[in-house]
Amino acid sequence: MRHIAIIGSGPAGYYSAEAAQKKFGEDVAVDIIDRLPVPFGLIRTGVAPDHQSIKAVSRRYEKTNLGDNVRFIGNVTVGEDVSVAELQELYDAVVLATGAPADRALDIPGSDLDGVIGSAAFVGWYNGHPDFKDLNPPLDARSVAIIGNGNVALDVARILAKTENEFAGSDIVGHALDGLKRSKVEKITFLGRRGPHQIAMTPKELGELGQLERARPVVEGSDFPDEGDDAMLEPGMRKAVTHLRNFHIAAADAQHKPIEIIFDFFAMPVEIQGGGRVEKLIVEKTMLDNDLRSIGTGERYELECQMVISCIGYRTPPIEGVPYEHGRGRFANVDGRILPGLYCVGWARRGPSGTIGTNKPDGFAIVDAIAEDIGAGDRKEGRAGLDRLLETRGVETVTFRDWKKIEEAEIARARDGSPREKFTDIADMIAARG
Repeated sequence: MRHIAIIGSGPAGYYSAEAAQKKFGEDVAVDIIDRLPVPFGLIRTGVAPDHQSIKAVSRRYEKTNLGDNVRFIGNVTVGEDVSVAELQELYDAVVLATGAPADRALDIPGSDLDGVIGSAAFVGWYNGHPDFKDLNPPLDARSVAIIGNGNVALDVARILAKTENEFAGSDIVGHALDGLKRSKVEKITFLGRRGPHQIAMTPKELGELGQLERARPVVEGSDFPDEGDDAMLEPGMRKAVTHLRNFHIAAADAQHKPIEIIFDFFAMPVEIQGGGRVEKLIVEKTMLDNDLRSIGTGERYELECQMVISCIGYRTPPIEGVPYEHGRGRFANVDGRILPGLYCVGWARRGPSGTIGTNKPDGFAIVDAIAEDIGAGDRKEGRAGLDRLLETRGVETVTFRDWKKIEEAEIARARDGSPREKFTDIADMIAARG
């Protein structure tokens, strides 16, 4: 019997477990370990609450848990309750599928002022992550600056701009919905160092901005290259740029909408200023060099704002004893191999790139590597040894059956039209299992 421990219950973790089932059949026991009592990682706390069709992929992961050879072990913190070294003693392979849940640092003066928030924190707040339930973002802000030109930035802007009615059918948590109902936001500005042809926004998500009830996207026409240059773009990017061009054209007809969502291209934030709280952002205009890299022009201007949300990417937090690449924010690895018997997958391996689906081939590839390395296994204890160790340390674990009870309780407490009302406190989650 092969024994595999997977740390992290998001897409990378579950795709790896599915791959192990298909590769080894009944001759494998997989334990999926998570710090939270609830599974599915960024599907639950990262994907926007108004994107329920994407969240539905968790049903596929549930099927992986239905077999006897895969189990979920929640409420266990690796590095505190059990070390990676201890897991390596118990399992033939340990796979780090921890994702990249921490924000990249916004390394400019003033980034420590009140009102400067990382996207991981803000997204976690409206998605009900226990770590960020008490964030209390300053929604009395009239003007918000969002640093970044990717889909996370789009999610943040869309959530800030929506009416209460537009959240129907979503699972945005109650404390966030209540806060957003009182929001004073009138202006949202995206700041991107490069131009429309270099955005990392996908067409579907970008198109949603044009459908909002009370918000109008605004793009300055002079920021666009010649329209004929769009033909050089790959189809998805070309469609995204077409949305931007349509926003420019339609802006005049949407003056009645009270919230502006402004795309400020060729803009590099250099300093945040304020007397204890954000008051303005100092921005330097940029231009592109021959390699399409942004370079500062020296010309600066001020952008008044009372909240700054940084959407510049994520990093994987280090774990003691695991080699780490600080410059790339991921575990040091060669094709997913870190050390003998220790592997990484998904964003923990690649860094924060790719979609949810990208993790599927990644998971199957790492299981192929494990099969090559461990053969039929080394007769280690696996889950029996882990259960004994956690019991001696008084760790209260949560099973997948427990999670289903938690989920039932969340569904039962949902407001009208919402699929669930998430528990945001770990103690409440554990209590809800009965």
